[in-house]
Amino acid sequence: MPAGAAEQDNGKASSSKTLALTVCSAAIGGTFQYGYNLSIINSPTSYIQMFINDTYTERSGSSLATTHVTLVWTLIVSAFSLGGLLGALLAGPMAVRLGRKNSLLFNNLFLFLGGLFFLLCRVARSFEMIILARFLVGINSGVSMNIQPMYFGESAPKHLRGAVAFSSAGFTALGIFSGQVVGLTEVLGTEPLWHYLLASNMLPGLIQVLTLPWFPESPRYLLIDKGDKEACVRALERLRGGVAPTSEMKEMLEEQQMYTNSKSTGAAKTPWSLFKDPDLRFQLRTVMMASSSMMLCGNDSIYSYASYIFLQANIPADKIQYATIGTGASELTASILSNLLIERVGRKCLLVGGYALMSCWSIVFTVALTLQKQGFEGMPYLSMACVFAYILSFGLGPAGVTGVLPAEIFDQSARPAAYMVAGSLMWLSLLLVGMIFPFMVKGLGNFCLLPFFAVCLLSAVLLGITFPETKGKSLAEITAKFDKKNGRIREPGEERGGGG
Repeated sequence: MPAGAAEQDNGKASSSKTLALTVCSAAIGGTFQYGYNLSIINSPTSYIQMFINDTYTERSGSSLATTHVTLVWTLIVSAFSLGGLLGALLAGPMAVRLGRKNSLLFNNLFLFLGGLFFLLCRVARSFEMIILARFLVGINSGVSMNIQPMYFGESAPKHLRGAVAFSSAGFTALGIFSGQVVGLTEVLGTEPLWHYLLASNMLPGLIQVLTLPWFPESPRYLLIDKGDKEACVRALERLRGGVAPTSEMKEMLEEQQMYTNSKSTGAAKTPWSLFKDPDLRFQLRTVMMASSSMMLCGNDSIYSYASYIFLQANIPADKIQYATIGTGASELTASILSNLLIERVGRKCLLVGGYALMSCWSIVFTVALTLQKQGFEGMPYLSMACVFAYILSFGLGPAGVTGVLPAEIFDQSARPAAYMVAGSLMWLSLLLVGMIFPFMVKGLGNFCLLPFFAVCLLSAVLLGITFPETKGKSLAEITAKFDKKNGRIREPGEERGGGG
């Protein structure tokens, strides 16, 4: 058997236990936390609002108006997105200075401090501590949402790169589902226990702190950023379950040479540098479009709207919490399916196909709501089916592929800054949709999902036209495809000056 074929078989056989455990350890305290904290806040909504009003009454002797309670509640919810935005901005410098693994470990400080505020807020009679805690937990999620996919993309072998990076979305969905289960009234979703529910996010963080130090750092970071070839080889051997593949080392050494050459000509290491580099125009445009669309498509708002739909379907109010768990289960199922498909059908098919399906379901959903208002039987159940189908379509493509893109289409010097841009746009878009969606429901009524239809359709068309398939491609091959779009023709052997 030829050496190359034997090495490839070796690589495929080494679905290394170390790699799998590294993924689990990083993700349980990473994107799992984003999904978990996104969902656990829904169950205790009424209890927290009562706590806000009671606390204010104890201080001033008069109760808050309903609108003021709603305003404070909005601050609690929005603090998570604002913290996420700050976390996304911190992620780039942290990834460069501390490394991928150490950044994830250090990131737990924000989580533990936030959890402590959750635990003490009732004793201190302070709803302000909840706002601060949500802000700190948001920082934790913002950092992990950027650094974890970077860590995975740099640690996985090429034939598993998409599936490993896609696991970030799978753990997000698992976090959402777990948060919904823990928030049940039979678990922690009760008035005496709601602060323990909010602080329960410390447990996954503790698991990460106890396990992640035992696993290797990103080989690419060790070689390219730190210049430590021996540490890179050791990490690669552990992640591949044996001898470091020579072809993979050769590819990383070539990237290291590109990185070394680019440092002398001004490497694109800051977001501003990325915007100024004409060689990265289409890469940056693709990442910005995909990251914005992921939140502007309204998937998180669909989660919030699900309870109303289930109520309209005549499901008893005390059973709605169980039906809502189905939304988290839908995305979890889709993420598992996507993990199996991403290396078979490719990134572009899943990304464009997901948005195309979502645009179709939003139209069916609008029609079902309109007919439901006119008294047609069975329409609430069709609306319910659309909720699940919309979330399934989102989990099938956009939820996972979006996080893979910066790791695949930018080089080592540009990757942290690209994740800063992508993460900032994601959190800004989440904040925007969260603030305007209630007004959309009130103003547009049955047609409230039409803006999301426009976003999904436009995203499917534009990404279908501009995004080249990256499945199984090396960084040099991906760069060559984008060079054509950027109008850049390189001479043989010419090195890249910017990054990407």
